Amino acid sequence: MAQSLTRVNNFGSNPSNAKMFIYVPRNLAAKPPIIVAIHYCTGTAQAYFSGSPYRQLADQKGFIVIYPESPYSGTCWDDKSIVSSRATLTHDGGGNSNAIANMVKYTLQQYNGDPTKVFVTGTSSGGMMTNVMAATYPDLFAAGIVYSGTAAGCFYSQSGGTNAWNSSCAQGQVRSTPQVWAKMVFDAYPGYEGPRPKMQIYHGSADTTLHANNYNETIKQWAGVFGLDPAKPDVTQANTPQSRYTTYSWDNGKLIGVYAQGVGHSVNMRGADDMKFFGL
Repeated sequence: MAQSLTRVNNFGSNPSNAKMFIYVPRNLAAKPPIIVAIHYCTGTAQAYFSGSPYRQLADQKGFIVIYPESPYSGTCWDDKSIVSSRATLTHDGGGNSNAIANMVKYTLQQYNGDPTKVFVTGTSSGGMMTNVMAATYPDLFAAGIVYSGTAAGCFYSQSGGTNAWNSSCAQGQVRSTPQVWAKMVFDAYPGYEGPRPKMQIYHGSADTTLHANNYNETIKQWAGVFGLDPAKPDVTQANTPQSRYTTYSWDNGKLIGVYAQGVGHSVNMRGADDMKFFGL
């Protein structure tokens, strides 16, 4: 009999009142990896638990899945956007990212988790938050997979609010250089000089919710962080991993982009491929 999703109320400091749900498979690995799976706007932990492949994969492979849940009425992250406040764009800044990081630390301690195998993924608003988690807590995560998101900092509200839908970003009008995008990542955790998580970015060409140019800007951001040229991937593979998808790879897979021709918002999760990228 499969295990169910469990609410965890006391996982440490939680100034943004985000909710923590966890899935611990019956056959847990001795030192389990951890995946953080972050839902989309209007979603819930339960909806992402039911609609994503990670529960079944956890049963097969023995890892733990954390499903954070947004505390806001529309269940977007940081309310209308996950990256609209300075708090959530700052390491230990007290925002939603801080709460999710504390969920990870709690789980590592409680279940003797493997700190070298902590991963983050999400869709739409959760994809945006995946970029933010990789930017603000590079010391926690080994890799991130973004489904139909935007670059970290793209939605930033100058007012510092958490109720600030950024139409310019959503419509793909926010464009910058790899260096400027990278600075947003570096500024999220000033002084950090350790390793950064490898990143995989999925986006559909027909996405009208978060315009397809957000794919380009996200690739530019991580290419800038890694010191790579976003216009010069090492490998380009047409019709990979399926027809009308093109996969681009930089620096032996440190950065991977998957551009889905004709696909809208949002690209379907690819559980088996996610496992390969995470090395699970």
